[in-house]
Amino acid sequence: MSSTSPEIARSARGVAPSVADGAPVEADLGWALGVVFRRYAKAAAAALEGLPGGPRGYQVLATTNAEGPKRQLDLAAQLGVDRTVMTYLLDDLEKAGLVQRRPDPADRRARLIAPTEDGVATLCDLERRLRAGEDEVLGILDESERSSFRLLLQRLAMTANTVDPLHNACTLAESDDPANT
Repeated sequence: MSSTSPEIARSARGVAPSVADGAPVEADLGWALGVVFRRYAKAAAAALEGLPGGPRGYQVLATTNAEGPKRQLDLAAQLGVDRTVMTYLLDDLEKAGLVQRRPDPADRRARLIAPTEDGVATLCDLERRLRAGEDEVLGILDESERSSFRLLLQRLAMTANTVDPLHNACTLAESDDPANT
């Protein structure tokens, strides 16, 4: 375990939900999800600081590195980013030397987006920084608990996305009420 105080360690083990009125807020699933998400979002924002487009820029680098060059419009559709927003995002990433646009041999009007060598190196650094942020958020859990948490969370997320798919991440990020996305 980390250098967490005994009081924090005891409280970090969780609070059993209670059916009686007056249950502590810590027993509420929504509260727990919100607190963990807020901490993760802050850690991720710090890890991606300075990257053009922040999380969207990271998604572009990660996707084009993992899947190879992609057409600009296909990339926008896959990532759920408006095509106009994608154009500005790619302009910024290209100016930073992280991606390049090149003609698609199958359609000279289309552009393929690919990471540059600097883009790949930046992606490696970003992934290292994101892992450090995840370690900070999940630091109270041992490796077995982290693995279980990730697997359970992925199962919940996949099921939730099947029932209520998110078609455009931009809409969610910009919404004041995520229930209406």
